Amino acid sequence: MADGFVKEPAVVTRKNFNPAGMSAEEIERLKLEDGVRLHESVKVEVETYARETGNPIVKPFLLVIARDITHAKQLVQLIQSDGFFEGRYQTKVIQVDSSKTGAAEEPPLDFHRSPTDKSNMAKYLFGDFNRCLYPVQKFQSDSERKLAVILDREAEKWFRPAKGQFQLFYCWNSDHLEYQPDFVTETTDCIYMLEPKARNEMNDADVQAKKDAAVQWCRHATHHAVSHDGKPWKYLLIPHDAIAENMTLPGLAGRFLIG
Repeated sequence: MADGFVKEPAVVTRKNFNPAGMSAEEIERLKLEDGVRLHESVKVEVETYARETGNPIVKPFLLVIARDITHAKQLVQLIQSDGFFEGRYQTKVIQVDSSKTGAAEEPPLDFHRSPTDKSNMAKYLFGDFNRCLYPVQKFQSDSERKLAVILDREAEKWFRPAKGQFQLFYCWNSDHLEYQPDFVTETTDCIYMLEPKARNEMNDADVQAKKDAAVQWCRHATHHAVSHDGKPWKYLLIPHDAIAENMTLPGLAGRFLIG
């Protein structure tokens, strides 16, 4: 407060929100629109307070954090489009990049090819996808990259969820923690959540707790989706060393479907 800025964060969510049946783009747009509506409400309240108390009018701003520069450019294009709040924010958005260096700035690698150094897969940015909802992705292991090869070949579309995208929580040591599945993919007849996991971690208590929460989430999502002519949701927990690029998605589902 000493520098004249208010830095009190607040978390705002929709009550009983169910994202089943919504695409990643639709969920992202909904979140952005909700943020703008809250911003406009705060702007009116701040200006009203300033006029009633004789204080200078402060103009609040909305900060949107993107995954990377490519994602930031996509958000700017959306906000500047005619269909976003009737174009009211076309001249009121700027992109501020935190850095011009690092892996996010390097040309993405072709995800069909395994990098020579696999000891730190997270440092690489991969691209050349055909059916991913985003132009670039990162993987935590080469097994994840191999799974992406399968999904990009066989699914209608796929993506790696961002934090908070599914509002999926599991109980661990009396706490309710967020679970972010590694992959979500849509086929002609269903939607899969997929979690590749090191074989020696498959029976760990936290992995099992996440699995139980995901299976329950998929069960509820399926009930909602099917009642609205949508597709059922299914959960796969896959040992990392069982993934090979020449495998099929139905083959993986036949072996590792949970629930």
